[in-house]
Amino acid sequence: MQKKLSVLVVACALSLSACNILPKADDKAKNLTAEKLYAEARDEMNGGHYESAIKLFQQLESNYPFGTYAAQAQMEIAYAHYKAGDQAEALAAVERFIKLHPNHAQVDYMYYLRGLINFNDQIGFLSFIYAQDPTERDPKATREAFAAFKALVDKFPNSKYREDSIARMNYLVGAMAQYEVHVANYYFRRGAFLAALNRAQLAVQEYSDAPAREEALFLMMRSYDKLGMPVLRDDTQRVLVLNYPNSRFLNPNAAGDAPWWRFWSKSGPKVAPKDALQ
Repeated sequence: MQKKLSVLVVACALSLSACNILPKADDKAKNLTAEKLYAEARDEMNGGHYESAIKLFQQLESNYPFGTYAAQAQMEIAYAHYKAGDQAEALAAVERFIKLHPNHAQVDYMYYLRGLINFNDQIGFLSFIYAQDPTERDPKATREAFAAFKALVDKFPNSKYREDSIARMNYLVGAMAQYEVHVANYYFRRGAFLAALNRAQLAVQEYSDAPAREEALFLMMRSYDKLGMPVLRDDTQRVLVLNYPNSRFLNPNAAGDAPWWRFWSKSGPKVAPKDALQ
């Protein structure tokens, strides 16, 4: 028994000695130059190992808090959280960068990334797996994404991200309009025709150029009919026919197009921060 205890004590001692002798990963990172640490972090990022990349970029910022490496690391951290699907951390990193570097040469990218983070939340990966229209969910992320892209367009009229931001803003306007139509349909199916009429009217008035306007007019027409208002029903139908002579809502046998909201499903944004150190 005493012999076994001795062996155990020796083994523990050797184990503790090994822990003290072998350098920890963090200690190793502390001894790397900024260039080497940055290169290793980028390698982890390119390999899709976002958590490891984040730790290395954080170490880089800690070791070299001044100059271009720190700012670049902060951008990379935000992007890595975004790629890892951690929306809250990504947004926090974006806001931190904007606050610390409001005049940075690439701060427009961070405004753009803020829009992309909310935009991807609005699209929703699972919504495409289950063929669910993303406008059927709370439009909070839609509004936040729109506000983020609008801030970029307003603050940086010459930004290279401006054109794509405007395209996404147009899409988001369509999403907000379609949300109103979805709510109007919900009310209509439950017999709340006045509420359905009000939401459909809102979509027509607020989003006059959105694809959802066609269905909103159709819902208005049906709601007027249910409310016993034939004159307004017929007036709305004339507007619908005038603007959409081949409307699928007036021709149940017509083959509908693919849902408008699938426009962004084919390819998501894959924009990484520009390497300012090259």
